Amino acid sequence: MRVSTRFSDSIHLLAYIKIYADTKLTSDAIARSIETSPVVVRRLMSKLRQAGLITTTPGTAQPALAKPLSQISLLSVFYAIEGDKPLLAVDPKTNPDCIVGGNIQTVLKQYYQDAQTAAEARLAKTSLQDVVDNILVEQAKKDAHK
Repeated sequence: MRVSTRFSDSIHLLAYIKIYADTKLTSDAIARSIETSPVVVRRLMSKLRQAGLITTTPGTAQPALAKPLSQISLLSVFYAIEGDKPLLAVDPKTNPDCIVGGNIQTVLKQYYQDAQTAAEARLAKTSLQDVVDNILVEQAKKDAHK
């Protein structure tokens, strides 16, 4: 099973909009940075717009953040893209006649819920400002080594 990268691609997209705000922000340009297709970028932007995280004007290549970076939590980005989908899922099809198969869902459910709660709390505390600041710090390190 392939793991979705929509969440990280959306964070990438939002950071790109902020860092490259003074350039033409076409879906092609953003897609080149993410290394995906412009169609995927437009789909992500649609969800981010519906969630009130970005604004767009039809026919222009200038999406903008709808809120300051510090007011956009990673949890709000996750919900915008994934809805209320859980981070982890227990396989619902196991053999109920087996000791493991008959009990694994019940046992893992609480562990997974604890992990979900901890992840949501961490994502709620982390803002897009934190992400952009760290991107710029990492770039400064690279520039210093040139």
